[in-house]
Amino acid sequence: MNAFLAIVRRDLSLALRQGSDAAMALMFFVIVVTLFPLGVGPEPGVLERISAGIVWVAALLAAMLSLDRMFQSDYDDGTLELMLLAPAPLELLVLGKCLAHWLTTGLPMLLIAPLLGLFMNMQADAYPVLLATMALGTPVLSLLGGIGAALVLGARRAGALVALLVLPLTIPLLIFGVSAIEAAVTGHSSKAQLLIIGAMLLATLPLAPWATAAALRQAVS
Repeated sequence: MNAFLAIVRRDLSLALRQGSDAAMALMFFVIVVTLFPLGVGPEPGVLERISAGIVWVAALLAAMLSLDRMFQSDYDDGTLELMLLAPAPLELLVLGKCLAHWLTTGLPMLLIAPLLGLFMNMQADAYPVLLATMALGTPVLSLLGGIGAALVLGARRAGALVALLVLPLTIPLLIFGVSAIEAAVTGHSSKAQLLIIGAMLLATLPLAPWATAAALRQAVS
């Protein structure tokens, strides 16, 4: 557990010191959402219908921007080899890096999502469900993104490869996230969709670090 907390503190410290990746993802999230009213027009009814899909698609794309750097700096400076030799399980260290990625990328998007929903004329009933889907779904993005980042480690144009690998895996998350918000808007229960997203999170928590650790061992060997 000490190794897990040390990895989280280290990555958070590096993210706060550099700040470029997290800020770039957040700004991309904001810019993509704010561009849609300029493209489709300011009609409130149109924006209300597409608001849930736009916010979620923008979140998926923004999360992709920083994924390729999740392990790249550790791979370049030799830290990854030390992680492999550490007495702590590599899967636990990977989980710490995914948590740090979520704290610097997913959490800021979660906090700013209601403001963007207001900009997109989202109904007030949808905000609690929007926050719930983002709170459950953005950690899944970081966990799945860790797998993609490990698989393309050391490759050229890793950012595009990560997006090609991870985005297809996030389609169910997008479908149920948007469906939950639309159900809340129409007065129906969003419990089923939220339970499915929660099940995705519970499934990826043990499986994604294991797959990521296997890919990292393969990349270093």
